[in-house]
Amino acid sequence: MIKDKVNIGVVGVGHLGRWHVQQLKTIRDANLVGVYDVDSQRAHQVADEFDTHVFDSFDKLLRNCNALSIVTPTTTHFEYAKKALLNNKHIFIEKPITETVEQGNEIVDLAEKRNLKLQVGHIERFNPALLAVEEFIHYPLFIESHRLSTFNPRGTDVAVVLDLMIHDIDLILSFIKSPVKYIHASGVSIISRTEDIANCRLEFENGAVANVTASRISTRKMRKMRFFQPNAYLSVDFLEGTSEVYQLVKGALSKRDGQFTFPIDQKGDEKDQKSIQYSRYEKKDLNPLNYELSLFIQSILKDETPAVTGKEAVRALRIARKILKSINKHAETVKKHLDL
Repeated sequence: MIKDKVNIGVVGVGHLGRWHVQQLKTIRDANLVGVYDVDSQRAHQVADEFDTHVFDSFDKLLRNCNALSIVTPTTTHFEYAKKALLNNKHIFIEKPITETVEQGNEIVDLAEKRNLKLQVGHIERFNPALLAVEEFIHYPLFIESHRLSTFNPRGTDVAVVLDLMIHDIDLILSFIKSPVKYIHASGVSIISRTEDIANCRLEFENGAVANVTASRISTRKMRKMRFFQPNAYLSVDFLEGTSEVYQLVKGALSKRDGQFTFPIDQKGDEKDQKSIQYSRYEKKDLNPLNYELSLFIQSILKDETPAVTGKEAVRALRIARKILKSINKHAETVKKHLDL
């Protein structure tokens, strides 16, 4: 244990957990005390790679840390998170926060009652492509997102809505400040027991609409989101780390690095002329996982609100669950039609 640093442990060192270990070793104000995994062989393999300690039980890990990073299957999030909070540990927990909304609410309430920090790993909030242009996203009226991935057995313990689409649900809810009014969704299970591809349309009370597609059986990867708002269109490529912004501006602006202006109305006075200004943004000097874990560490040291709160994560989970309910309802309708 080191004073003046956050002594943090990692539970679950599979594919993603290994990256947590790697990044925590590089964060100045974090002291990685060690790891625990039900797979002892895997725990020792990762610990040896990054020169850290292996605890042979979760209880021993808890006794030697004051914060915990939970990177286990979703079905176990609630169990580990609740026990950590009851032992007065701050927790960073990978998305989705828990398997059910009820579990999520219980975790959030417990963290608040014990005045403990709870941050959820909605990592796309910290994607360089989004951070580069988020200042331009003001009042989106239509959002379209595609998150496509090739098949990987890892993550198929939950439906694609909870595995992949929840990233985009969280982002959309963070930008559209209005309750969801209507959800229509459909999905298909092709390889795994749960839906492998899904599409949903979210309609908000303020009139905004989001069309969201997620697949884990695509032949190529894609992680894109497009924002349409008054006088502007933005395209964010999470995979490539680049963004494009098209803005309607008055007058003919001069060309700048990374910017081009296309006149669209040359009639009338010069002051009334309009142009479309194109700008391309790229910010690749940021590691999203390192950044979000660093923010978690700082929220503990400075007693600040975590970057992605438990309440925000539960909100995204609640909508994801409603999407799954809509998918099931749609599937029942299709089945009845086929039975006829």
